[in-house]
Formats: sequence, structure tokens, C-alpha cells
Amino acid sequence: MTDQHWNTASDMLWEFWNGGRCMAALPETIRPRTRQDGYAIQASIERRTTLPLFGWKIAATSKAGQAHIRVDGPIAGRLLRERARESGASVPFGHNRMRVAEAEFAFRFGAHLPPRKTAYRTSEVLEAVATLHPAIEIPDSRYEDFTIVGAPQLIADNACAHDFVLGAAAPDAWRAMDLVSHPVRARIEGKLEREGSGASVLGDPREALAWLVNEVSGLGITLLAGQVVTTGTCLTPLPVESGDHVIADFGELGSVEVRMID
Repeated sequence: MTDQHWNTASDMLWEFWNGGRCMAALPETIRPRTRQDGYAIQASIERRTTLPLFGWKIAATSKAGQAHIRVDGPIAGRLLRERARESGASVPFGHNRMRVAEAEFAFRFGAHLPPRKTAYRTSEVLEAVATLHPAIEIPDSRYEDFTIVGAPQLIADNACAHDFVLGAAAPDAWRAMDLVSHPVRARIEGKLEREGSGASVLGDPREALAWLVNEVSGLGITLLAGQVVTTGTCLTPLPVESGDHVIADFGELGSVEVRMID
């Protein structure tokens, strides 16, 4: 693919995203066949915002999630600042077709991590982290059936990034805690409650974080101080609709909530 192909594909995805529309797939002439082409299209989408990038997300961090969207591993996406909110916010439900909310561990970096040839160790990544936060991601896709289009097109579609809600920083004690077995409970007030743990996130949210850093490094991108990385859902996503009040409780690490509105 050429720069023109990447830009044309990103034009189409951006238009559909902002218009609340969906497509079966990108046209054959501009359809990415590799992860690299998918990321190039995604990068073109980032250049359409005038605000600094808020951070990154990881999709498909569990075997069940990978099977659901028919990929063989996780994929990365960009969190746009205009789509990020603080706990307690109201988020327009709009034309969201995925209709789910996900409870996630998110990490804010306090130091830059530039690209390099050797992989970052998890311990190095954690040294660069400033704070841990409870978070809720509300994903969406620009495809009619995102489960069948494959990894390159999903990456081009920003790994189904849409809206994101960040809770307050957790106590520093998180660094000594076992995030793998740490229970996470999420509920829709008056409707449904589910429970999970950090084990659902590539076996350990810290390992998922390191995966993201190395994926971004491989693209020649510096992960910047101040950026946030959300590491994937800790539990089976909650089905949501307009009017729902979603709360994710991370116990001593804090909680985060969001209301879905018309």
C-alpha cells in the first residue's frame, strides 16, 4: 500500500466514525492486508486531531476475546484526547453498535519510552509508570461485523477505540500488590453485575502493558510521559444502553463510573 491508500482508508474510517455509520469492510483497493498497513492507516487517523494523543489501548487481551474477533493475539489502538473523560462523566451513547463497557487497569507514564531494537523488560516499563488508575472503556467499530474482518482492518479501525473514562490514581501500594488475582467488579446499576480479575489481561496487566510498549516501539513511536495505556477488559464486557449508570469497583485501588446518555 502507498501513502495515498493509507490516507484514503483513514478518510473513510474517520468519516464513518464521526457520522455514526458502518461498512461491511474497507474497499478492496484500500484494504490493509498486513498489521503494518493497518497501523499506517491508524496513524493517519491520529493526525486528524489537533490535540495531543491521550494514550493507547490494547484489544483482544484474553483468549476468549481473540477467538471472538478471530485474531491470534492482541492489537493496539490510539486513545484520542477528545474521547477521554474523567470518572463521573456522562457519555453520549449515540450510534454505538458494540454496546458494551469494559473495566480495565490503566497506567499513566511519568517518563518517555523511546523506540529501541531490544524489547523493554516489564520491570523497565513499570519504572517509567507514574500512576495506576481504574478505567472504563466503551469501544465501538466502524464495521457492521467487526468479528470477521481480521486483524489488519481492526487495527486500521483504531482497534475499536471510541470513548474512555479514567478514574483517580490508585494508592502507590499498587506496586506491591498482586494485580493478577486482584478482583474487579463492574455493574450496571439496577440491572447486572459481573466479576473478573487482572488474570484476564494477557495473564497479568503489567505484562500487557509491556506488550503495548514494545508494540509501539516496533512502530518507531515514543510512548510519552503523561500518556495513558489501558490494558484490556478484566471481565466479560457489560452490555449497555442509553440511560445506564456503569460502575467499576477495583476495591482498594478505587472505582470509576460513567453514565450513558442520549
